[in-house]
Amino acid sequence: MSTHPALTAGRMAVITGAASGIGLATARHMASLGLRVCLVDIDETALSDARATLAAIDRGDAGADLAVAADVADPAAVAALKSRVLEAGGDVALVMCNAGVEPPSKALSGDNWRRTIDVNLWGAVQCAQAFAPVLLEQGLPGAIVATGSKQGITSPPANVAYNVSKAGLKIFMEQLAHELRNVPGSQITAHLLIPGFTYTGFSRPHHKTKPAGAWSAEQVADMLLECMGRGDFYILCPDNDVTREMDEKRIQWAADDVIKNRPALSRWHPDFEAAFASYMAKDNQS
Repeated sequence: MSTHPALTAGRMAVITGAASGIGLATARHMASLGLRVCLVDIDETALSDARATLAAIDRGDAGADLAVAADVADPAAVAALKSRVLEAGGDVALVMCNAGVEPPSKALSGDNWRRTIDVNLWGAVQCAQAFAPVLLEQGLPGAIVATGSKQGITSPPANVAYNVSKAGLKIFMEQLAHELRNVPGSQITAHLLIPGFTYTGFSRPHHKTKPAGAWSAEQVADMLLECMGRGDFYILCPDNDVTREMDEKRIQWAADDVIKNRPALSRWHPDFEAAFASYMAKDNQS
């Protein structure tokens, strides 16, 4: 498997939402490649445990990891995070905007909207905007990754604020990728990680043990590194229940709502239930 050219021993990976789940799994991968890691999370206890986990991975004289307790929704906290990273020395190879929340929300209720947008969208935007100039100034290969969601593409009913935040993040990362590749001499790439059903802190309250259909966080991190290595922007992960082909069909159906002028979210509309089932059945037989 080829590795993204930025991921070389001794450099720094900055990962938000790093104390558990996909963030921690990615941090372990970075450490195994010899990188130092700046772990960023709002949960100080979990953050301390995560740092201890990485300390057990031998990286010679690469230097110490950082653990920064920060709320990425707070612009001042992001500015302080950037200062901590720069003060630690060395150069930054990777910035992974992974912090997220998923409280329940509805279109007709204001509950939980501001916090969800502030963390999932503004948190990622602020971190990317803080560190992109640093990466560009270094003149070295680098990467910015954001953890999106299939819900930001197909927008299933419920958790509306979460869907909106991830839809906005998708557009931001697409624009960031475009801008970065048009900076003269830029060696910085952008990537949108789109996990499938993954057993993380989001899913554990509903499942005491990992469901058979879920991927582990480690599997998602494996796919992230593989896809970054070959230069993919969209890193669309399957899981043990949903194949790549099924995802493609669902995404195409959602796009066709606009093209074919169907009702919004027609996949969940009673008048289109049979048509959608037939459409997916043809895919499974192909």
